[in-house]
Amino acid sequence: MTDIQQILTKYWGYNRFRPLQEDIIQSIMDEKDTLALLPTGGGKSICFQVPALAKGGLCLVISPLIALMKDQVSHLKSRGIKAETMVSGMHPREIDITLDNCAYGGVQFLYVSPERVTGRLFRERLKKMPVTLVAVDEAHCISQWGYDFRPPYLRIAELRELLPADVPFVALTATATPAVETDIVQKLAFRKNFRTFRKSFERKNLSYQVVKEEDPYGRIVQLARKTDGSGIVYVRSRRRTKEVTAYLHRMEISADYYHAGLDPQSRDDKQQAWIRNRCQIMVATNAFGMGIDKPNVRFVVHLGLPDSPEAYFQEAGRAGRDEKKALAMLLYMPSDLSGLQNSVQQMFPEKEKIKRIYQAICNHLQVATGAGANVLYPFDISVFSKKYDLDILEVFHAIKILKLDNYVDLSEPVDAASKVQIEMSHHQLYSYQIAHSQSDGIIKLLLRSYPGLYDNLIAIDEWKLARRAGIPRSSISNHLQKLARHKVITYLPQGSLPCISFPMGRADVSQIRISKMNYLERKERATDRMNAMLQYVKSDHKCRSQMLLRYFGEPDPPRCGTCDVCLERNKSDLSNLKFGEVSEQIKNILAEGTLDLTTLVHKVAGKTDHTIKVIRWLAEAGKLKCNTDGNYYWYKAKEDPDKKEN
Repeated sequence: MTDIQQILTKYWGYNRFRPLQEDIIQSIMDEKDTLALLPTGGGKSICFQVPALAKGGLCLVISPLIALMKDQVSHLKSRGIKAETMVSGMHPREIDITLDNCAYGGVQFLYVSPERVTGRLFRERLKKMPVTLVAVDEAHCISQWGYDFRPPYLRIAELRELLPADVPFVALTATATPAVETDIVQKLAFRKNFRTFRKSFERKNLSYQVVKEEDPYGRIVQLARKTDGSGIVYVRSRRRTKEVTAYLHRMEISADYYHAGLDPQSRDDKQQAWIRNRCQIMVATNAFGMGIDKPNVRFVVHLGLPDSPEAYFQEAGRAGRDEKKALAMLLYMPSDLSGLQNSVQQMFPEKEKIKRIYQAICNHLQVATGAGANVLYPFDISVFSKKYDLDILEVFHAIKILKLDNYVDLSEPVDAASKVQIEMSHHQLYSYQIAHSQSDGIIKLLLRSYPGLYDNLIAIDEWKLARRAGIPRSSISNHLQKLARHKVITYLPQGSLPCISFPMGRADVSQIRISKMNYLERKERATDRMNAMLQYVKSDHKCRSQMLLRYFGEPDPPRCGTCDVCLERNKSDLSNLKFGEVSEQIKNILAEGTLDLTTLVHKVAGKTDHTIKVIRWLAEAGKLKCNTDGNYYWYKAKEDPDKKEN
């Protein structure tokens, strides 16, 4: 076996690569910049993790989500691979130790958020690291055309000036349209000999269904009762996660709910119960699913419409990763269509409203004009919104727009466990214990419970320490805080709130300027994505898989044969080729004018019964319609049938 095959088997236990993985890895081994476009669940991580181990040194991984980074670092460590993560909200001491370990401690993977790579400290320390590969995950975030644009991604290419010229960059994504693909290559300054690998986004085992449903909860119950394996139900609000879960419980179906407002321990407990099949259905907002590779998800249901085809494709793609048959069902009511249109408006509050929200945030955090640069302020968005009687979603989107113009930065919640490191030498600590006998017991408990406290920041659990000591958890925290004040230890308590910062200091609200690109142009693109999503839902004559694949730039995808549209069409009992031939004839004939049914049937070459089946299907699908005179015409959106030529 080659080195990369040995690595795959040793660390992941696989005997062979999936299609394209080995080609992508070889391109990286040849030190070529590489763009990998693989569907959700296509094994993107292995594409950079295997060559990074084969090349040696350090792989710098830039990823947008803290939860996703933590998950991947945990998986790597479980395989005996040295990996670290560095994200917003970390204590300066913790950052310093992490950077030192990456430069001198043999760390093989460093996961960083895109915001981190722009900092001067990181860039200076990067020069000392033995970087052999840079991997940019979720690379669509670099594109202004992408659905999840992150401005810090635009500065990743600057790292090339700090690294050896032969260090390759690999960009990976599962949701790139052709425009986004071009943007990725340009914004990362790929070298001329770069290579692109695109695996079809087609999921042959996945059946897409779109259903107008007046009783969506009942439909989910039916689906759960007849399906073995797990399911995910995506909803658009935290409140609805609880409503749907409560209904499923009344129907005696095992379910739980998940959203970003839960505390870290609850989220982890719920996720683990679902992964280990102790819970069949997870009802969740879009906060759930990133980095989860559960193979036996037999269905993903959306109640209501996602904001874009990209979001839908990624979430639906969490079904059937074991390549067995699975269902992606979108249930909607007519009100959901107007609801999606309203949500896009909500994503772009009026500019004056954005400025008022900025002013309220500054007042809430008591930040004076010009102050606040490089300070992290814990920020509970729900408390803030209630205090100022603001819509929480408008606040969230206003912050996102302000972030694009660098007026604020909002970090993700830092859910890492509390950490401790002893800052004194053995001799100094012994002297401290003698002089402060009331702290001696806690210090000994720490040393017995957690090895390595002198060398690194070590994750601790205050609850476990409290149980061992037989005292309340609050007493443990108080003891640790006292030791930290006396500079005996560094103590980083667990945090669960995001933090707001002001990169340039608080601006006077009259000086705030929201750029055209970050507002009007992004609003136009969001509207385009919304319209594509509406078209996907409203269409009842186009193969669902074909629509999604064409959206992502695949020119001639095959009909899937398993979506709701294809299943209805299959009732005509005609082959794809024959159906297409008859359908094309009908379209060309009607391009010359409307016709009554008898004349139309006689004009089509071939068997009459075939023609009638196709006409019936096209009529049911809305492609053929009758005008007021009873003549058939080929329907195009926005046409007035009574104004057509007779």
